[in-house]
Amino acid sequence: MKTTMAGQDRAAARSKVRAVRRVPDETKESQVTRDTRSVTAKVLSMLEAFTPATPALSLTELARRSGVSLPTAHRRAAELTSWGALERGCDGRYRIGLRLYEVAALAPRGLGLREAAMPFLEDLYEVTHENVQLAVREGLEVVFVERIAGWEAVPVRTRVGGRFALHATGVGLVLLAHAPADVQRQALSAPLHGYTAKTITEPERLRSVLATVRRHGYAVSDGQVTLDAVSVAAPVRDADGDVVAAVSLVVRAEDAQPRTLAPLVQSAARGISRALVSRFAG
Repeated sequence: MKTTMAGQDRAAARSKVRAVRRVPDETKESQVTRDTRSVTAKVLSMLEAFTPATPALSLTELARRSGVSLPTAHRRAAELTSWGALERGCDGRYRIGLRLYEVAALAPRGLGLREAAMPFLEDLYEVTHENVQLAVREGLEVVFVERIAGWEAVPVRTRVGGRFALHATGVGLVLLAHAPADVQRQALSAPLHGYTAKTITEPERLRSVLATVRRHGYAVSDGQVTLDAVSVAAPVRDADGDVVAAVSLVVRAEDAQPRTLAPLVQSAARGISRALVSRFAG
């Protein structure tokens, strides 16, 4: 009887060991099948993990934020660092490398546009000493490609390379007003986030504002991003007359006189447009 019970105990123990051994294999298999992204997609997700709020990440943070395994993050981070897309500091944390900045500067809507626009942006700043911004549209977002900040100007939430919703900013309203009809339909049918109590969040009201922008030739965003700021923006056109960018002034709401600022911004926009046409023709 004792021998039989001992044999049963040993058999049960072996069964438990086999069950325990199977768990890692099943876990590993589920991990392998869970992430079916390509190597390129994983690398891009790692780069996308960096944000203005998190410009430096440890390897563990980088793996978690990009959704890749720690070993994968280690290999890809080493490759990205070797190429220059990432830099690793003395603290062991990773940051975006200068090589990416060099590549990004080659974007036709970035470098060429900035070079053509800079003299006019600088002139606009010298006349006003306010925040001057240059932006383009990408999808349903506005991307800022250049910015000159006034020392005593109102603080703004934008940065070069940063993105923002089209419906709230002055440059965004200009770009949306002159966007293709399908883009406007998408923007008007999507939720309109309210950044302040003055942000336009009703589609019909936004539609009316866009019509006014097209009619007047400039846009005014009054306290829609921050209550203490007003933006006045105008369109930049290419050789075909299509709106390819927008330039704006952002001033303190208490000092804002949009009708007085509009001609200055429109003049800068026309100058940039002429420079773009000349550059294209050359």
